[in-house]
Amino acid sequence: MFEYAPAPESRSIVDLAPSYGLFIDGAFDPPSADGGVFKTVNPASEEVLAEVSAAGPRDVDRAVAAARRAFGPWSALPGAERAKYLFRIARIIQERSRELAVLESLDNGKPIRESRDVDLPLVAAHFFYYAGWADKLRYAGLGPDPRPLGVAAQVIPWNFPLLMLAWKIAPALACGNTVVLKPAETTPLSALFFADVCRQAELPPGVVNILTGAGDTGRLLVEHPGVDKVAFTGSTEVGRQIARAVAGTRKRVGLELGGKAANIIFDDAPIDQAVEGIVNGIFFNQGHVCCAGSRLLVQESVYDEVLTALKRRMATLRVGDPLDKNTDIGAINSAAQLERIRTLSEVGDTEGAQRWSPACELPEHGYWFAPTIFTGVTQAHRIAREEIFGPVLSVLTFRTPAEAIEKANNTPYGLSAGVWSEKGSRILAVADKLRAGVVWANTFNKFDPTSPFGGYKESGYGREGGRHGLEAYLA
Repeated sequence: MFEYAPAPESRSIVDLAPSYGLFIDGAFDPPSADGGVFKTVNPASEEVLAEVSAAGPRDVDRAVAAARRAFGPWSALPGAERAKYLFRIARIIQERSRELAVLESLDNGKPIRESRDVDLPLVAAHFFYYAGWADKLRYAGLGPDPRPLGVAAQVIPWNFPLLMLAWKIAPALACGNTVVLKPAETTPLSALFFADVCRQAELPPGVVNILTGAGDTGRLLVEHPGVDKVAFTGSTEVGRQIARAVAGTRKRVGLELGGKAANIIFDDAPIDQAVEGIVNGIFFNQGHVCCAGSRLLVQESVYDEVLTALKRRMATLRVGDPLDKNTDIGAINSAAQLERIRTLSEVGDTEGAQRWSPACELPEHGYWFAPTIFTGVTQAHRIAREEIFGPVLSVLTFRTPAEAIEKANNTPYGLSAGVWSEKGSRILAVADKLRAGVVWANTFNKFDPTSPFGGYKESGYGREGGRHGLEAYLA
């Protein structure tokens, strides 16, 4: 097999400051005395990228107060005027997309091809889409006079930092709400860059506030009495804590949590296309995807053919420098996440599943894990039941559609699924019986701002994206 010459994207186009403050009321401020600082690192090299502020209780109070002051004037603006700001933000994101893509890959570890070609176009598309809704809310089917809720507390994860920001901020602002957003501790830089985008777009001070910090900062924000709406994307465990914290209050809440999606391959599926879908389903973004197709269900009659083709395809995947345009699989986001992936993979070995990874040379520094599949997996295995959130695929088999449906639904999660077949009637019949918020047909991990996304059971409740995404921010 021929070798690709390295094609690194230049990191010099991103001007990183040595330290960053908190973005409150349109300005960057240092944390108060009860706050602190922490370092964010490049997971591909363990190099410190910047020192970032950690918001304390007084900082959370200031941010919520700023959002509350801004809410009256912002919500009173005609929808067409709010739309102008959203359009402006979308255009600035497009203009500065190269900077943002490099920054996202540096801070997160994902390949630049994904940041550049997937994340950034979708980020801009979400702002464009919800800008179009801002003056049409009364026609969204949510009542004749829908009104904003007030101050939205939004807590986002580290796997798609900027895209999750867009999913939450765009509909909130379109509906007339103001926002206090907390990005993940390991990936704060693109959110802080977005704060500068807001200033460049001349967004009124206080409409968007960004507080960096760890879990305690998020907890303070979620529990703050001045918050009207809580939106969270992250682990099911933290989602439960948030649900308990807001229970009995007037706060509206939306939770988009974990998943353990089934990717079902029938015997009449287009095998080569399905293999690409399997690879995209589990190895996209290093498997750091809540809706990743981490359980592969293959009909027994084509099991050998699918497995052979899958291994052949995996042998071509390139693991390495996220800024290299040839890289398929980048770095694991953090040392803690790498340890979890390793631990659950070792559990798979202990339980008797057979592990296979293609031969690949991992870099000496940073957090890396080779793409891995486990065969001989049963529904009782922990690797088939627990969310690993890494490039690890469990392979199971089935004989009949009924068995495939039963196995696919045999999970506490219900976020997504995939069905591969040449028969449209089979796809529709199976999809109708899958307890998953999103079902892809002959594709996987495809997103669009016009389409709602969300789950059932322990994958949370509420929908983001599309017209449905407006409902979460309107009374």
